[in-house]
Amino acid sequence: MTLRLAGKAAIITGAGSGIGRAAALLFAREGARLVLGDKTDAVHDTAAAVQAAGGTATALQVDAGVEADVERLVAQALAGFGRLDVAFANAGVSGGMAGIFDATPELWSEVLRVNLVGPWLMIKHAGQAMVQAGRGGAIVCTASVAGLRSGAGGPAYSASKAGVINLVQVAAQQLCESGVRVNALCPGLTETGMTRPTFDYAKDKGVTHKLGRLNPLRRAAQPEELANVALFLASDEASYVNGQAIVVDGGLSSSHPVTRQLPGQTAV
Repeated sequence: MTLRLAGKAAIITGAGSGIGRAAALLFAREGARLVLGDKTDAVHDTAAAVQAAGGTATALQVDAGVEADVERLVAQALAGFGRLDVAFANAGVSGGMAGIFDATPELWSEVLRVNLVGPWLMIKHAGQAMVQAGRGGAIVCTASVAGLRSGAGGPAYSASKAGVINLVQVAAQQLCESGVRVNALCPGLTETGMTRPTFDYAKDKGVTHKLGRLNPLRRAAQPEELANVALFLASDEASYVNGQAIVVDGGLSSSHPVTRQLPGQTAV
């Protein structure tokens, strides 16, 4: 069976845990050579796990919202592998749940810097490298269901992820005829480093069964489930998917809030 990323070089940010780590292991298994970035030293553990499984990975501790750091990631891929085919701009911060009246400009600036400026920087530098190489490529940016409508995150986080969705649409248009595709991945509630406090709280209270109960699948997602969709978007299987926000949320965003019941039951 042909590996879906055979011969390709990929960058993944936010690779220290969660979706980024799951994507690193999966992309490597599918043949990609990796440059992994994360703000924490856990990125080295991810690279070691990839290498232990027989893959190729270089780890850099970077801030995904700093232009020089994003340039370092791209330069490392080009120097180490001679090419760059895939960029997964996955790094993000939650910013907490501070409301419109409670949040500070500093909080908003930081959330937007990492969650929105970061993906733009990846599109800018990875996209330019791909265009110059003339082989096309795939850029995937992690957005969120919180970027679709209210109710899934704090104001700053939600606004930043809405920006990511619009960003990939604009970028897909501006990279017209280059063969570089730009798409967004919109996770619902997923067990990651960013959501760990929510999951730890539920475990401590013995209410893990309530996590994800608002979506039709009645559960939260695991990072591997999001990584599988990121892999699809990164691969040639998604060769005609461009400028899209792919939602992976167990069906949460498929409906407005309603009282649900099985067929034949009466709503109360």
